[in-house]
Amino acid sequence: MVAIRLLPDNDTTNGWSAVLPYRPTKPPLAHSISVDWAVIGAGYAGLAAARRLAEHRPGDRIIVLEAGSAGEGAQGRNAGFAIDLPHNVTSSLAELEQSARYKRLYRSAIDHLDDTIRTHAIACDWSRDGRYHAAVSPTAVQSVLKPLVAELTRSGEEHRWVDREALAEEIGSDYYAAAVFTPGGYLVNPAALSRGLADTLPSNVTLYEGTPVVRFDPGTPSRLVTPEGEVKARQVVIAVNGFADRFGYFKHRLLSFAAHASLTRPLTQAEIGRLKGKARWGLTPANAFAGITMRRTADNRILVRQNVSFRPDLRAGDEERARVAVHHKRLFDQRFPELSDVTIAHTWTGYICLSRNGAPGFGEVAPGVWASVCQNAVGMTKGTIGGLLLADKAVGARNPLIEDMEAVSGPAWIPPRPALDIGVRTRFAFELWRSRAEV
Repeated sequence: MVAIRLLPDNDTTNGWSAVLPYRPTKPPLAHSISVDWAVIGAGYAGLAAARRLAEHRPGDRIIVLEAGSAGEGAQGRNAGFAIDLPHNVTSSLAELEQSARYKRLYRSAIDHLDDTIRTHAIACDWSRDGRYHAAVSPTAVQSVLKPLVAELTRSGEEHRWVDREALAEEIGSDYYAAAVFTPGGYLVNPAALSRGLADTLPSNVTLYEGTPVVRFDPGTPSRLVTPEGEVKARQVVIAVNGFADRFGYFKHRLLSFAAHASLTRPLTQAEIGRLKGKARWGLTPANAFAGITMRRTADNRILVRQNVSFRPDLRAGDEERARVAVHHKRLFDQRFPELSDVTIAHTWTGYICLSRNGAPGFGEVAPGVWASVCQNAVGMTKGTIGGLLLADKAVGARNPLIEDMEAVSGPAWIPPRPALDIGVRTRFAFELWRSRAEV
């Protein structure tokens, strides 16, 4: 039996949740039960897997065990992009083929989310606003945006080149040298979406919140111990992202990073009048580690997301967030000097699971134990499709996208700590220095 000693520690700083109405959480598991399927984790992968399992097996008893509450973990703390295209693709044939696979996977996930949101009338500001992929420096324009345009052109994808002047008209900032706009992506309040997905699960799925798994004994059946209860499950789905190695799977293959984000207070009518551009937009940076992800939200706030750091302990404190808030305010002022009176209202931390080769973990990891983890910072779409396809595979349902998923899966090995810490931090520092012009 494996003891799970590192558990999620979600605080109450998430700005996406702070702007939402109160939501009562589901009661924790407080007794012993036997089930057909136990899904660990109520993120995008876990909820998608539970929903699809319920469709395949309406007579089975399915539970979801969530350590915290829906929308308060990493699934509700991201920047709120449902991305339909890979960010950066070179001209190599292998990478182009991988890009085609990812596009099929991402778009299937978006179709599923769109259908679920519409069917259940989930209020989450879901809107097909597209995405600007932007560069600050001429170097990044040549090395990132131009190859992206070439790949989009070759593959027949709709896109539009946006120069500095045009971009200033569309987002209200002339800070960026250029961007490539693609229309297929969606923007959303990720906490509201996560809550809605959790609260509209099929009738044969029971969600237990505030129920971390503290001991895990895989077998036939598997045994899962929680603080107040115990589960015997015929099949188990592990959808806990960076915590998967604590369950004994994908050891020395997962990297955990912290990413900080801030939301401003709502803009006043006078400030809205001074800000050019669309009422809603989303921008991703040419360099994901050094650059800044930004959004203008439906309630006229500006999101700033930056400050990514290696965080194997999956912890961050209030003092760190206070420093980050000051830094985010400076980044905001650089981009919108005419809005210097706008203050930061919320700053929070979310955690990203990455692999060295950018591949997710997917499939049967032990008899009767399945996993979909490590979405490499594209959790909304990769997590959703990973959960759906894992459920299909687990019940033996035919789906041609499983081949695509398996072709891009398999996190590469990484060295153990402390050598890992030294290597990652050295590489990360070099990447930040090399791309410092993109800040």
